[in-house]
Amino acid sequence: MSARAWQRMLSGRRLDLLDPSPLDVELSDIAHGLARVARWNGQTEGDHAFSVAQHSLVVEEIFRRHYGDAPDECQLALLHDAPEYVIGDMISPFKAVVGGGYKGVEKRLETAIHLRFGLPSSMPADLKSRIKKADQIAAYFEATILAGFSLQEARKFFGQPRGITREMIPIEPMPAIEAQRRFAERFHAIEARRAHAKATS
Repeated sequence: MSARAWQRMLSGRRLDLLDPSPLDVELSDIAHGLARVARWNGQTEGDHAFSVAQHSLVVEEIFRRHYGDAPDECQLALLHDAPEYVIGDMISPFKAVVGGGYKGVEKRLETAIHLRFGLPSSMPADLKSRIKKADQIAAYFEATILAGFSLQEARKFFGQPRGITREMIPIEPMPAIEAQRRFAERFHAIEARRAHAKATS
């Protein structure tokens, strides 16, 4: 018997990890899954895990403050870790050990997610770099506020944030159901702006 390479989603979809179809991607599954995946392998302060859904909200907030609110770009920032609703959040040191196989699966899932929501299958290098910068700023605050890093360690690994303070971002860990709701709401708010922009262009 061959190994199973698909996952049954709560929406009823069956997502093939090796050949994911955009037709099997649902926002409800993404929001539900990301809200239950812990950043930093769960090694964070607070009564709740700091979820990938909440991290995604932080990154999109930082991105918008730094680079403006173009709806397509904001949606890509919000979805920058979306494949983790299927494959989990693997910490960077372990990604380096695992190597290319993981990245291939991640890229195929990312492409399917982007196509499902009418986004470019691959991002321009400049946009990818800007989202990565917002991601690193988020990681700095998560590391120092929640994950026990010293300021010196965080500056070494993530750089020194500029123009963003703790008060600007939703960094206090929230219950999974709240992170799920806020992620879905933010997604739909950006989608409404995307639809309006297309209708008036």
